Amino acid sequence: MSAKKGSGKKPPQKADASVVSHDRKPPRTASGDELSIQRNLTTVQGFQAWGAYTGVKKKRRDLALIYSEVPAAAAAVFTQNQVVAEPIKLARENIRDGRAQVFVINSGNANACTGEQGRQGAEAMVAAAAEALDLDPSLVIIASTGIIGQAFPTAKVVGGIHASVPKLSSMRLAGSLAANAILTTDTFPKESFSTFRSGDVPCNMGGIAKGSGMIHPNMATMLGFLVTDAAITSELLDEALHEAVDDSFNMITVDGDTSTNDMVAVMANGMSGAPLIEDKGPEYDTFREELKKHCVELARQIVADGEGATKQIQYTVQGAPDRDAARRIARTVSDSSLVKAAFFGRDPNWGRILAAAGRAGVSFDPDKVDLFLGSSKKMHHIVSGGQPVPVDRRKLKSMMRSSFLYVILDLHAGPGSALAWGSDLSYEYVRINAEYST
Repeated sequence: MSAKKGSGKKPPQKADASVVSHDRKPPRTASGDELSIQRNLTTVQGFQAWGAYTGVKKKRRDLALIYSEVPAAAAAVFTQNQVVAEPIKLARENIRDGRAQVFVINSGNANACTGEQGRQGAEAMVAAAAEALDLDPSLVIIASTGIIGQAFPTAKVVGGIHASVPKLSSMRLAGSLAANAILTTDTFPKESFSTFRSGDVPCNMGGIAKGSGMIHPNMATMLGFLVTDAAITSELLDEALHEAVDDSFNMITVDGDTSTNDMVAVMANGMSGAPLIEDKGPEYDTFREELKKHCVELARQIVADGEGATKQIQYTVQGAPDRDAARRIARTVSDSSLVKAAFFGRDPNWGRILAAAGRAGVSFDPDKVDLFLGSSKKMHHIVSGGQPVPVDRRKLKSMMRSSFLYVILDLHAGPGSALAWGSDLSYEYVRINAEYST
């Protein structure tokens, strides 16, 4: 069959984030820590951090503190799972006034499904940080990540908090240690940093995240913490964060599972001296876009480190009836096990992509669809006007060796567009999760 109209169309430019990115996994040091060579969250004015070993995990750091020298405007987004970890319950309460001064995160134990013992452990984390830092407990935001259903090691975590506070530092190393301390099955730390201007004043923003498995849109088993020395009201900060998360962490998937401990939180301490952003306008728009860039970058790093993943795929859906329709299709395709398996096997079975799009619950005309598949070097037009374009499958299969691939699906049905990111599905993913708790 001959290709229909549009077979000569050039695909749109691929989106990217303009913040510091780890394109490769950072090298391990002799001590086993993976350290960023870039500036990080401790470069942001007025923030200190530390990452400690408390013994909750056998070999790796397992406690992180991120501290603002002054109380900061704060906001957070939490898991939508009905089964919620104990630290999430306390963090939801403490963030309600839009203020925070320290993030305290333990890894190795999720403190989820732990009952009264877990609740007391979470409360002890808050109390220990408040006492050690001489803060009101309401300024302490806690988080946990690790195995669900195991008794919380309260004594180790509390002892680690008291031991870590005197070590808080604004040195770059301290930020990287914190990034390492929140990891679980991750193979490298996720970090981001950028500078921008709020009005005429230079500002900084930095972030860390963790996530590798149980990753699915509507948050996932992932944690993200961002800090900035810009000044913004907590109300506008909350709105900007929710919008940023919706277009980043809520548009990634590794395995379709959503966890009990998910959180993305941000503090803005205003120590750059920039004017307070208290109304929507150019300064707010700049801040909002900067925050979104960081969330997208950290989300992409999570997908790149998906458990057992050998490939990261960016899905662009355009020409949808509206934005929500585009998001629904992008999420459905990116989460398809058949699509993921095809990418792992380097099988250019593009019919799986169209089949997944067709079951997303969005009305469109399959006879108008264009589909592109490619790498950063070249995009291949595979379907034009709903019909296959003659292509060399051997070249496609060779191209699919790339570790970063792009799918562009154009429905020609309206102005809606969306981006999503996913990984492939490998044998190694099954092995990791078959042995997770043992």
